[in-house]
Amino acid sequence: MSSPADPNSDSPRGLVLVILTYVLWGFLPLYMKALAHVPPVEVVAHRVIWSLPIAAAVLIWQGRAAEVIAALRTPRLLAMAVLTAMLISVNWLVYVWAIINDHAMEAALGYYINPLFSVFLGAVLLKERLGRTQLAAIALAAVAVVIMTVQAGRLPLVALGLTLTWGFYAYCKKSLPLGPNQGFTLEVLVLCPFAAAILLWLTLTGQSHFGTGAGADTLLLLGCGVVTAVPLMLYANGAKLVRLTTVGILQYIAPTLIFLCAVLVFGEPFDQSRRIAFPLIWAALALYSLGLWRQYGAARRKATATGRMQ
Repeated sequence: MSSPADPNSDSPRGLVLVILTYVLWGFLPLYMKALAHVPPVEVVAHRVIWSLPIAAAVLIWQGRAAEVIAALRTPRLLAMAVLTAMLISVNWLVYVWAIINDHAMEAALGYYINPLFSVFLGAVLLKERLGRTQLAAIALAAVAVVIMTVQAGRLPLVALGLTLTWGFYAYCKKSLPLGPNQGFTLEVLVLCPFAAAILLWLTLTGQSHFGTGAGADTLLLLGCGVVTAVPLMLYANGAKLVRLTTVGILQYIAPTLIFLCAVLVFGEPFDQSRRIAFPLIWAALALYSLGLWRQYGAARRKATATGRMQ
């Protein structure tokens, strides 16, 4: 799929795809909550198994299946895919466990912090320079985590687990020289033997929820492939058609919807530490967004000046 003709504008189609992706991710807790009686490991195994047919069908339709086959024969690419597959599987496991065990608000916190952690990783690992607004945003996020830690007497492990796994996943993913759809399919292929082994063991020990008397469980577990693969592929195609600045701001749709589900639907407590920590996070994200807009404005002015000189 081609990029937009004007790199300084957003394609309407791209905007629709990206917004739809974040809305789907934002309401995903409602789906996972319906599987609250199923162990998280089983849910994640089904996410892997039933994502494969969808991902494979898309690649065959695009004529890109040969790239995944070639990657399976390349030790370096396969090793990188194993690493990203491990990170995304742990991320899924932490996320599903959090939703099932009434920690959706902490999951929202993790995804709010994630873009700031990515900026921090860029500074530490890639030696990227941070502006004052970025440093202030990271500092506010750190204060919010400290407040929640002190108040609860423990680290917000769910939030930190989601932030770390997704942050390093995104960082490592940049080094994987494959398209997003091909990379996702390769990761699922790597995870499939482990997922199949887990599901086989659950079946043999009589613990499986798939194909049992509860038909709703079977349908929901089958649907795990759709709710996993479809948003990822919508995002992969939509993100290429909009500016990075736009994606950077729209990404807050998902954690905001998760937060609203936690408070309004699941009835999770919004206690004093969270009433302090979340506004700090929102302030940090406002600063981060301001920095993105300033960068975009500077780049646009530079592009305009260059065009006039030519």
